[in-house]
Amino acid sequence: MKAMILAAGLGTRLKPLTNDRPKALVEIGGVTLLEHAIAKLIDSGFDEIVINVHHFSEMLISFIRSKDFGVNIYISDESEWLLDTGGGIFHASNFLIGDAPFLVHNVDIITDIDLNLLYKTHSNTDSLATLAVGKRDSSRVFLFDLNMKLSGWKNLLTKKEVIPSGNHEQLTEYAFAGIHVISPDVFNLITLKGSFSIVDAYLSLCNKYTIKGFDVTNNYVLDVGKANSIVMAEEYLRVKSEK
Repeated sequence: MKAMILAAGLGTRLKPLTNDRPKALVEIGGVTLLEHAIAKLIDSGFDEIVINVHHFSEMLISFIRSKDFGVNIYISDESEWLLDTGGGIFHASNFLIGDAPFLVHNVDIITDIDLNLLYKTHSNTDSLATLAVGKRDSSRVFLFDLNMKLSGWKNLLTKKEVIPSGNHEQLTEYAFAGIHVISPDVFNLITLKGSFSIVDAYLSLCNKYTIKGFDVTNNYVLDVGKANSIVMAEEYLRVKSEK
């Protein structure tokens, strides 16, 4: 099974930790975020993993090549131009395209989500993508109808809404967990080029194609986006290791 780890971000919210290293090499309990993500993917059955790089790309590439993870690891190099989430996925299309869906995992997510179940759930539907989402605090949320079909997006701070169908009734807010499974058909459908957000791509398609939500409200999901979240992640992993 194929997966992609989005690791190219600047890690601005994690400064000063990212002043001298990429976000992916920030450590949680003595283990880098990248290694945590790779280990979870391997434990879930993924054996081909592509990692995009930009910020301190040479350092990250050197780190990846210095390790033997026991699976095929590929590098999608964005050193010259940071392509955002959507552009990054498309830049790695040569690694991801094929007959089976692939999973995308943000490098800064610590979670107990069952990735294998998420992947199988997507594979048993005709959805273009399946997004892990839950009821948790976030300034930006996806909007889903009663059938958990993606119907829009909202910024709770600015009140900006994007609802392609125009139907505002019975839509429920869910925060994105930074993990999604995508069918390779997406590469034939998205017309956006260069640097773009995968959120914008999903919103441009959800009126014509089924994009579903996978409810992970009862799971632990931590976005290690700020320095104080590292302490929370370390405590979670410590408790988990003692069980």
